[in-house]
Amino acid sequence: MSFIQVMTTTETRQQAQAIARRLVEDKLAACVQISQAIESTYLWQGRIECSQEVLCAIKTREDLFPQVEAVIKKMHPYETPEIIALPIAKGSKDYLQWLDETLLKTG
Repeated sequence: MSFIQVMTTTETRQQAQAIARRLVEDKLAACVQISQAIESTYLWQGRIECSQEVLCAIKTREDLFPQVEAVIKKMHPYETPEIIALPIAKGSKDYLQWLDETLLKTG
């Protein structure tokens, strides 16, 4: 079983909460942690931009990534939202078991 943490940012806490609720309700995420505002500096359409964003850390399984990505893209206000996945290389046995039990079962 391969677990991942998917990261995305949103403009507002309300947007982050809506995405988090949908992912957890659909059992595509066992947990979504929503941070306080962070400052992002990035190059967009040839200009350096700075903005306040809210970071979401989404705990899921690797095989669910396409569905997680689809939900984020559907609900996200950005033209090109950040959607990246990092492998969870290690974790406590109990926590990983909880993740597995909580997430959508696939064939």
